[in-house]
Amino acid sequence: MNIVIVGLSHKTAPIDIREKVAFSPTAMEEPLHQVLALPAVSEAVIVSTCNRVELYVISRQTDAAITEIKKFLADFHNLDLEILERHLYDFEGVAAIQHALRVASSLDSMMIGEPQILGQIKTAYGYACEYKTVGLILNRFMNKAFSVAKRVRNETAIASNAVSVSFAAVELARKIFDSLENKTVMLIGAGEMCELAAKHFVNNGVSKVLVTNRTFSRAEKLAKEFDGIAVSFDNFREQLHRVDIVLSSTGAPAYILDAKKLKQVCKERRYKPMFLIDIAVPRDIDPAANKLDSIYLYDVDDLQGVVQANLKERQKEASKAELIINEEVVQFQNWLATLEVKPTIVALRQQMEQVRQTEMEKTLSSLKALSDKERKAIESMTSAIVNKILHHPTHVLKQTSTGDDSSLYLDTVRTLFDLPGLAEQKTHPKK
Repeated sequence: MNIVIVGLSHKTAPIDIREKVAFSPTAMEEPLHQVLALPAVSEAVIVSTCNRVELYVISRQTDAAITEIKKFLADFHNLDLEILERHLYDFEGVAAIQHALRVASSLDSMMIGEPQILGQIKTAYGYACEYKTVGLILNRFMNKAFSVAKRVRNETAIASNAVSVSFAAVELARKIFDSLENKTVMLIGAGEMCELAAKHFVNNGVSKVLVTNRTFSRAEKLAKEFDGIAVSFDNFREQLHRVDIVLSSTGAPAYILDAKKLKQVCKERRYKPMFLIDIAVPRDIDPAANKLDSIYLYDVDDLQGVVQANLKERQKEASKAELIINEEVVQFQNWLATLEVKPTIVALRQQMEQVRQTEMEKTLSSLKALSDKERKAIESMTSAIVNKILHHPTHVLKQTSTGDDSSLYLDTVRTLFDLPGLAEQKTHPKK
């Protein structure tokens, strides 16, 4: 049995292609059952996010499965197969295992270390469980992916450095203040960046949010989201002495805060630290303010520098994560290999036992004078002979199950003993 993955991602397809191939999260039953009905597929999971669509399936006929899945994707979404194939990739066996573990651990994400993908894969697996399109192998594999992703996060710092401007601001604030509890933040402007930064600040313990904007109704709307207070733009400067953190993004043509005013604010605050984040272009805050005692001023370039440094740190941690994944790939592949060996060993023993029983019954039928004790002795002897004959072949099959020649040994045993082949078997999970 092999794990097969067919899909596309932000690395291979533009958004206009990805959106055409996406599956609705509220309508997964039909596509899952259609994939499971493909002749070469025995288990299936569909992962569909804004940045990737991937089908994870189990198959004994990998080439056939890949062909069938590509055609399914084109037919299901009414797309031209030839055009779609330009954006698709496929993996099988070890490469598929490695790819899936990298995806779950966010090493293949647009932003390395982001946490969303793991939750999205868990949701996809949940639908497959609900609609009974997974069996022994994908159940084991998906849970392996979840545990590996958790191990990567626990054993590396891949997600510990901020890689967005808004979160970098929070990270810097925590370094300045140690803790954001009981701190007050003022948002000057009510745009998307201010809103996102406010969410990060609130999630990290800021107790009060003040919002000011030239359009007061927009300030009120954003303040309401965070249970904060809207402040008139005309007099927000008079409120600055109450504020520990200022985030400004207004698009004003000139500075809205000059160094002279901020010097006065520092005095009113008795020189307690004040963190100013100016993400406006042109800048909202006079750069000269950075020379004032107790003022920490960062503009958008400063924050981008922090983001780039943190991205480099995540790349270093990603190298550690790759080592973990390589180790886990070997472990899972070894387990998967044993699944091929067990049915062959069982079939071999069943055949030998049947031969033993048949021949023993022939012999005992002509020896009527034997006592029960003697019959049991003969039965024990024949059973021991079979066990001794099968001991070494069984040992060799188990030992070679994880090697490159495993399929050669299995095929040889099946041929020599005329055992039933496994290539044509297809056991769907129960619907």
